Parts: sequence; structure tokens; C-alpha cells
Amino acid sequence: MNLSLKNRVVASFIVANMVVIIISAIVFNYLNSLNRDIETIAIKSNQVSLSTDEIRISAITILKRQRELLSEGANQEKVTRLMSLCESFTGQLKRLDSLYQAPEIKKVIAQMIGYVDSLTLVLGKAAIYGRDNAGMATLGELADKILDTFSDLQEIQFDESVERELKIKKIINETKRNMMITLIIAFLGTIILGLVVPGKIALPFKKIRDAIRELQDCNFDVSIYYTQNDEIGEIATEMNKMIQSFKMFDALRADRVNVEKRKFDALANMIRKPVLVANANHEVIYMNSKMYSLISAQSEDIIGKNMVDTILPEPIVASFELAIKRRSKIENTEVKIYASREEHEEHETSKTSESVINESGEVEQVSESHEETLFEGYSTVIPIRGKESSLDYYLMVLSNEVFA
Repeated sequence: MNLSLKNRVVASFIVANMVVIIISAIVFNYLNSLNRDIETIAIKSNQVSLSTDEIRISAITILKRQRELLSEGANQEKVTRLMSLCESFTGQLKRLDSLYQAPEIKKVIAQMIGYVDSLTLVLGKAAIYGRDNAGMATLGELADKILDTFSDLQEIQFDESVERELKIKKIINETKRNMMITLIIAFLGTIILGLVVPGKIALPFKKIRDAIRELQDCNFDVSIYYTQNDEIGEIATEMNKMIQSFKMFDALRADRVNVEKRKFDALANMIRKPVLVANANHEVIYMNSKMYSLISAQSEDIIGKNMVDTILPEPIVASFELAIKRRSKIENTEVKIYASREEHEEHETSKTSESVINESGEVEQVSESHEETLFEGYSTVIPIRGKESSLDYYLMVLSNEVFA
């Protein structure tokens, strides 16, 4: 599916927002789950605490009333009040029993309910009014058992509260761990998206940049390969058209330069005088056939090389260097070209000797010098100036006669 650059940026923005929303929802779910668990535990703990407080008050009241019966004697009002407390105490124990699932606590509560029922049964007997010692002893034993059982219940509840605190800490730690894992995954996902998405968007721009750099180096054998039908694809298409235009222009320019070179070569050879062209870097760029014949050189030994590194005669090199230094025309400089540059440097002559008799009758050796001169005439260097001195060209023409 081809999307425009604008649509891809919008899609990336939507994906990023969706990731943020999903992460926020996950974090909220963890926090909400933690809140629900803690709230459930807190509500249950409060209910247990309230029921326990009620049971504690009822147990103390029952114990108090039981002691009054033992010390002051039983009557209808006291017995009825104590039986009512026992019934209320039994209801409280049943409510507390409904709040627990642990068998151990249920067992203790069931024992306590059994002791309370037994106490109620004993209180319902008529013998209690006659201060029956056995009945009174039974009341005391049942009250002590209820108190002992309540103490056991308190111990179990204390252990339950410790376990409840540990459970809350465990829930909080698990929630923290899950949230940390979620945030780490989200962070890594954000990094991956931050590396992949901008890279996908920036890749075509990199291709265009590389193509422009190749064009700067005058390399027109490049093209931008991009298949997406979007704004960047339109730019790539226009760039490819421009590159083709540059390539055609360069081919036409090369053909035109070759034509001009052939014209210049034909004109230079029509002059029938030695012609040499060099640039501002002292490099020889052209010689006509007369010059080649004069110095007996091959093009690969001269063209493109610095004049001082070639076999060009010193007078020619000196005339060029003077013209390049002055950036001006040098006219009618005397030039002599000998057959061999090495022989010219070794006195420029080949000598022979003859024996003659002088006036005093002595024999003397007389030497004769024979110089082999290939060319003797004048050189004129004409500068062809460019916008900068480094773009100048210098044309030399050798002639046997002085230029007018």
C-alpha cells in the first residue's frame, strides 16, 4: 500500500498515540486491580475488627454477668439478661464465621458457639436458682472455656493480620513488577519505533542526497530508485528527469568540445608553423603536427605533463613561464632548438680537431665546432585569459621571421 509522506507521518503519529493509550490502559488496570485487592482486604479486615470488638465486649459482659450470678446469686432478671447476651453473642460469632474461610478459625468459632450454647442450656435449668454448686461450677467452667477459646481466636486473628499485611505487600510488589515490565517494553518499543519510522522516512532523502553529491562530482550515471507514489516519489521522478537532461547536455557538450578541438587542430595544422598550448599550471594540453615533428616527441610524453618534466627545449619553457608569470603577451623571443638537448647542455657543440703548423714551425691542434640547429627563429606567446588566473591558457607560435 502506497501512502503519501503526509499520511505516513499521520499514521506514525496515530500508532504512537495508540501505544501511549494502550500503555496508559495497562498501567491503569494494574493500579485499579491493586486498589480493588487492597480495598477488599481492607473492608474484610474492618469487618473482622468490628466483629471481633463486638465479640470481645460481649465475652467480657458475659463473664461479668456470670461472676455476678456466682457472687450475688441467681434471679430471673439476671438469668434472662445473661441468656440474652448469650444469644447475641452467638449471632456475632456466626457473623464472624461467615467472614472466614480458613478451617482453623471456623473450628475455634464453632467451639465457642458450642460453649455459648451449653452456657445457655445451663442457664435454662431451674436448679440454677437454688444456688446449686454443680450448676454454678458448670457456669464458671463454660465461661472460662469461652474466654480461653476467645484468646485462641485472638491469636489466630493476629497471625491472620500478619499474613494479610504480607499479602498486601506481595500484591503491591507484583503490581510494581508488572508495571515496570510494561514500562520497559513500552520504552523499548518507543526506541524501535523512533529508529525505524524516521529511518523509513529519511531513507529516500538520503538517496536524493547521494545522487546530488554524485552530480556535484559530474557523475551523471546515477538514478534515484524509489517506488512509493508520494511527494518524495514525485521529487525522485523529477530528479531522474533532470539527471537525464544533464547527461544529454554533457554528451552534447562533449561532442561540441570534440568538434571544436578538431577545428582548432585543423586550423593549427593549416598554419604550417609549430604551435603549442599550455595552461596556467604549466601543463601542455596541445601541440600541432609541426611541433611534434620539430621536437621528435610522442603525445603521451608531452600532453598533460608539466613542461619541465618533458623534453621541451629550455627557450620554449622559459617563454611560457615568463608569460604565465606576467599574464601578458610575450613577442618575438629568440629561440634556438638543437638536435639533442643533452648535447646542447654539454657545450651545445660537437668538436673536431686538425693539425696545423704555426709561424714558429710548431704543430698545433685546431678544433672546429659543428652545431646541428633544428630551428632558429622567434616565439610569440599569446595569453587567453579566463575569469581567474587558474583558468588562463597560453598559445605559442614559432616562426622564422619576426611577427609584425
